[in-house]
Amino acid sequence: MFGVCYYPEHWPEAMWADDARRMAELGLEVVRLAEFAWSRIEPERDRFEFDWLDRAIDVLAAEGLKVVLCTPTATPPKWLIDEHPDILPRDPESGLTRGFGSRRHYDFSSPVYLAESERIVTNMAARYGQHPAVVGWQTDNELCCHDTTLSGSASARTGFQRWCRDTYGTIDALNHAWGNVFWSMEYRQFEDIELPLYAVTECSPAHQLAFRRYASDAVIQFHQRQVDIIREHAPRRFVTHNFIPPVDTGVDNAALAAPLDFPSYDNYPLGRSDLRFKHWPAERFGDIMRTGHPDFSAYTFDQIRGLQRTGFWVMEQQPGPVNWADANPKPLPGMVRLWTWEAIAHGADVVSYFRWRQAPFAQEQMHAGLRRPDDSPSETWPEIEATIREILDLGVMNEAQRHADVAMIADAHGYWLSDIEKQHASLTFDDVQFDVYRALRALGINIDIVSPQADLSVYRLVVVPCLPVVDASFVEQAQRVSTHFIFLPRCGSKTDQFNLPGALPPGALQSLLPIKVSSVETLRPDCSEALNIDDQVFASRLWRETLLIDDDVDIVARYGDDEAAAVRKDRFTYIATLSCRDFLEHLFRSSCDELGIETTQPSSALRLRQRGRYHFALNYGSATAELPLKDDDTLIVGHQPLSPHDVAVWRKD
Repeated sequence: MFGVCYYPEHWPEAMWADDARRMAELGLEVVRLAEFAWSRIEPERDRFEFDWLDRAIDVLAAEGLKVVLCTPTATPPKWLIDEHPDILPRDPESGLTRGFGSRRHYDFSSPVYLAESERIVTNMAARYGQHPAVVGWQTDNELCCHDTTLSGSASARTGFQRWCRDTYGTIDALNHAWGNVFWSMEYRQFEDIELPLYAVTECSPAHQLAFRRYASDAVIQFHQRQVDIIREHAPRRFVTHNFIPPVDTGVDNAALAAPLDFPSYDNYPLGRSDLRFKHWPAERFGDIMRTGHPDFSAYTFDQIRGLQRTGFWVMEQQPGPVNWADANPKPLPGMVRLWTWEAIAHGADVVSYFRWRQAPFAQEQMHAGLRRPDDSPSETWPEIEATIREILDLGVMNEAQRHADVAMIADAHGYWLSDIEKQHASLTFDDVQFDVYRALRALGINIDIVSPQADLSVYRLVVVPCLPVVDASFVEQAQRVSTHFIFLPRCGSKTDQFNLPGALPPGALQSLLPIKVSSVETLRPDCSEALNIDDQVFASRLWRETLLIDDDVDIVARYGDDEAAAVRKDRFTYIATLSCRDFLEHLFRSSCDELGIETTQPSSALRLRQRGRYHFALNYGSATAELPLKDDDTLIVGHQPLSPHDVAVWRKD
């Protein structure tokens, strides 16, 4: 299906019926409503004005449109803030209280706001839970966007102290777990515990990790309560949430997604590429400025799909320039079509465009919609119209998504630990993950991104870019399955309480590979060293570990000084350094060849994906690209060679 985000409260009621008619004519089937409408629904405490929303839903339903209704908790109204200013969060960097006047101005730790959110959600769900036109619900909106997971408020401090008591039991156990004897940081009682913020220099990493865990649990509890209320009042309706890129939330996203029927994602390829790759020089960034990075949307799609191993929705799809990046170009002709096809190729069941009509006022007035503020069709309207008809006619969205042969592990603890203890100023968890993903995708293969708790027996190859904390269940599964594993540096490097393992890293992984990391060094970005494998020389860069290995461990790659840089025993490989993408591609291709996983070598701007019987090619480049077609392939969309910014789809007969 296709959908759109609509804000009837922004427009005269006389426009609604015509809007609904044109939505249906365009081929849209679902409409998202009300995620920011609290002040219109409840203009003052306990005075609910639902009549306008009733009429809006009825107008849409009259055209056969289905409604996804949202809980409006992302924007608590001014009267509520005036009643309870302690709802506002405290910025964890500056220490200043964040004020009213935008959005996401609430503290997940606030018991008052938890009660208020339950109240508004209950009222909405009770009224619309069994409305025949309301087919599903979206919780809140982009939870944790704008760096709102952490708060330095009094509520957060009290909640964290309670969490610590529940987690550790005694203050002596906490002091021991955190290593508080260091720098005389020992606490006498739980009520003394401070938040790990605003200190002179770094706080204890174990203390910081505990606070991240507490903050994640607070978000999950807040969200779970909304889901429970909707389930109670809206049986047989789905519940979803529209995630932003998972690493940006600072939350255990797998746990957050667990109670949902499926996850959703808000896809903004140009805005996200501008923020993520703005450090690139102009001659390099210019290639992606109006297309988006060719791997970034796919990377996030595969993360979102992996949260529940299900299909997902794109709840917001960028249709033109946005307003919130450092620079906001418009997409090249054909790119909105390409992004739509790419979402479907990676498992999307619905693509919903943001928004129906560009607002002429407020913070997002420079954010494009399907229609301009004067109600004329936007520049991309004809492209979207043609894309919807093309995709619906083919029925590709009915094709089931099967698991890939290759999986990549992603875990919140990898992000938390790497962010707390960087050890290298220019190294981030997400950079390592993304480099691995790009190297795998360059081989033209499907990739699943899953949690360490997923069933790994269905995969032939699992790559683990960064898993500092390895629990016993992961090791047990790795021993039991026949899957091949490749571990990158820092895996198994910490205990659950952010200490070094007693037997040295890689800790619990030593039961799979008899090796020890005897020392770690990090190198300047401009000081790479030789990395030798299969008579080829690549670059060891940024991170280098020294390994102690048993005699029965095979050396796969060596540093320039002949020390072991990558080792293998049976199904398990450990890489002790970070390297260039060419090295990763070489290693992954060799592993795929050994395991019988078919790879291809598409051109640098061509990306491939398979969904069921259908194969997809997406040309992000400005030149034509050769498609890897075989004799039994039937091309049903596109041409050979594939034009710039074009899409091809084929199936095997």
